[in-house]
Amino acid sequence: MPGLRRLAATAALLVLCPMAALAADARAQLKSFVADIKSATGSFTQSTTGPQGRTQRPQSGTFAFQRPGKFKWAVSQPYEQLVVSDGQQLYQYDPDLAQVTSRKVDQAIGTSPAAILFGSGNLEQAFQVAPLPARDGLEWLRAKPRNADAGFAQVDIGMKDNLPVRVELLDAFGQTTRVELSNIQANPALPASEFRFTPPAGVDVVKM
Repeated sequence: MPGLRRLAATAALLVLCPMAALAADARAQLKSFVADIKSATGSFTQSTTGPQGRTQRPQSGTFAFQRPGKFKWAVSQPYEQLVVSDGQQLYQYDPDLAQVTSRKVDQAIGTSPAAILFGSGNLEQAFQVAPLPARDGLEWLRAKPRNADAGFAQVDIGMKDNLPVRVELLDAFGQTTRVELSNIQANPALPASEFRFTPPAGVDVVKM
């Protein structure tokens, strides 16, 4: 979406044992989310900070998903952008560029954070999962892709009440993207049209 030094063996045990318990709970919460939440809607805010500490203008919008592999990520501010997956194809629409990019879902999200949040596969098959200390009232884990070509180094996921509420991703260029998820409605009935996309007339369609 990123220790502690052991000064003595006793101190290490005192610190590391609670951390292990928290990490197990964070992993259990994520597994419960994947197993029990088949669909959801909500809102998001997203900001990206470069390796030199410069933060880009934040984005905000809404999202929806339905397992396996269907999701919509609609940016409304500061400019519109839409990413939609119907479970087979993923479409990225940029109204300002009048362009739609289309690619196979498996190629687009195979080992991406979207696969963690919106997929239904075994997390450990595609990612190395490690514990992180609790912070900001959330319980955390870190997932690193096993595929070196995934395009990102790691993603930290903050869980609360069996829901992911913060995602922090470190990409291959040293940029950190932080996503806050809110107003999550679990397991709503969503129509098929929610994840259907038809390119508007007159836009360029690029197939990857």
